[in-house]
Amino acid sequence: MMPNIDPRTLKSMMAKMGIKSSEVSADKVVISCPDKEIVITDPQVTRIEAQGTVSFQIAGNVEENEKHVSLEISEDDVKMVMESSGASESEAKEALEKNDGDIAKAILELKKD
Repeated sequence: MMPNIDPRTLKSMMAKMGIKSSEVSADKVVISCPDKEIVITDPQVTRIEAQGTVSFQIAGNVEENEKHVSLEISEDDVKMVMESSGASESEAKEALEKNDGDIAKAILELKKD
């Protein structure tokens, strides 16, 4: 905030500029990323609307949790990789896991060796 400005005056100035802000009651805020989740507990959430755009300002206790994604690889995928690359079952599974289940990438990787 700006020093020595009364909060009511600041809110009035923001309203004149077309900026609206309001408090949002929340118990927890979770931001889901591909590899982790950011969890904010005891949040203070402010919704800000300006020039047709809505944004949120969040403050609170931050905790990051790593996501553990389990990848299910079907037997058909393993067989296809084995047949196309000549690899063993364990090599085919490993290549599929390494390439997030992408059959083509797994086959190409095994054929390089």
